[in-house]
Amino acid sequence: QVQLVESGGGLVQAGGSLRLSCAASGLPFSTYAMGWFRQAPGKEREFVSGITWSGVDTRYADSVKGRFTISRDNTRNTAYLQMNSLKPEDTAVYYCAVNSGGVRVSVNFGFWDYWGQGTQVTVSS
Repeated sequence: QVQLVESGGGLVQAGGSLRLSCAASGLPFSTYAMGWFRQAPGKEREFVSGITWSGVDTRYADSVKGRFTISRDNTRNTAYLQMNSLKPEDTAVYYCAVNSGGVRVSVNFGFWDYWGQGTQVTVSS
């Protein structure tokens, strides 16, 4: 059974930092691409960042480019999202997702095979 468990969310002031983690089990993690999405109240889920199985290729939404960094540790079956210079508009539930293809990432919701349950990030002004 595939499980993705996000952690690291919380309440932070604008300008602060958080690091989200996504721990995977039940799949050959090192062969899967990983992605992060977020969903704010009343809005659609949107792509934040993605990373291929090797970690060589990454992709970011324009809104987070230069502030967020995605990474992965295949020895720990875990992916990370380092979020710096947080803004109130970053407030959302953050979800991680995986794709079995492994070699590319996509902004499309339907591309991703499995999803975590989400972790809340709240940025106060």
